[in-house]
Amino acid sequence: MTPGPGHNGGPSLDEGTAWRRHCWTRARTDLLPTLPVEVVRLRVARARELGLPYRTYAGLRASTGRDLIGFLFSSNALRLLRATDPLPEDRHARLMALVACDRVGLAQPPLAPSALLARAPLDAAQAAPPALASWPALRNDLKALLRTRRLPGDAVLLVADTALERDWVAAGGLAGVLAGDAYFAPQP
Repeated sequence: MTPGPGHNGGPSLDEGTAWRRHCWTRARTDLLPTLPVEVVRLRVARARELGLPYRTYAGLRASTGRDLIGFLFSSNALRLLRATDPLPEDRHARLMALVACDRVGLAQPPLAPSALLARAPLDAAQAAPPALASWPALRNDLKALLRTRRLPGDAVLLVADTALERDWVAAGGLAGVLAGDAYFAPQP
């Protein structure tokens, strides 16, 4: 029943509200799939290969419907701010441990993509979109990168550090974003 004029949108005071809530909750629970144990084991192993906590991986997979097949790493998240900076050991080890996915670096000025490739074990690198680029320019830069790497945006996770970098998720249609410190933190 549709609330009449002047209704404040609060809970219904009609009889049987608790029963309807129970039925609705039960129906939603019945709609959710129950994954076989073998599928859960495979997904836990895949999360480990990607260096992600299972809950994070499962959430990304549920929201996009895809497995992650690529990462975009900002040079800020890698702690490479100048061409002379060495890649921290924790970041090097985590990049080397990634299995069956593309590792692409986005070099923030003054770092050049060639310097980023020389310092980090990445599959590719390019200049990051300009910090104050227009939304269409930002989107076009990221979509062009994804096209050249043959990566669907919603199967790519961004590892970034700044608020401006986080905007790349929406512009590129990416699966999500993790802070560099969260992604490179020691795994339990």
